[in-house]
Amino acid sequence: MVSVSTPVCDIGRVAPDFILPGTDGQQHTLTSLAGENGTLVMFICNHCPFVKAIRERLIVTCRELEAYGVRSVAISANDPSLYPEDSFDYMKAIAQALDFPFPYLYDETQAVAKAYGAICTPDFFGFNNDMRLQYRGRFDAAGKRPPTPGMRRELFEAMKQIAMLGEGPREQAPSIGCSIKWR
Repeated sequence: MVSVSTPVCDIGRVAPDFILPGTDGQQHTLTSLAGENGTLVMFICNHCPFVKAIRERLIVTCRELEAYGVRSVAISANDPSLYPEDSFDYMKAIAQALDFPFPYLYDETQAVAKAYGAICTPDFFGFNNDMRLQYRGRFDAAGKRPPTPGMRRELFEAMKQIAMLGEGPREQAPSIGCSIKWR
């Protein structure tokens, strides 16, 4: 698999709205998922080794962010004909097995991923309470490796700062992951 990096954060960009089906059987909109102090929109998938490497820590991070008024949502936009593990049925199984603390949505047309400019999994978009982009960086420096003791929790720190100040860090390291599997 080829890994790609996200571009520099377009700070202040307004979050594109959407309506997408979730693994919970409900339709979700960005507005219905917005957090009081911020919203984290994550593009992930089931098969990507970069996502698999952080999945358990991501779940913990999203649970911790709730205490700061930050809600999270994950979206998969991969074409399952290329990677059957990314099918909607498999998304449901993963979300249930891992007890995701966030809605896991399916972008079958890939229109939402394109509207956000998502290019890889994982790709993180951190918005303030005005739905203006403040963070587009990595989870942490570990990538696919296990984290080292004392490693900064960059995504957590950024979203906590957004919740408290309305602005994200000005220095952001790009996320790296597998390319989105476009139709």
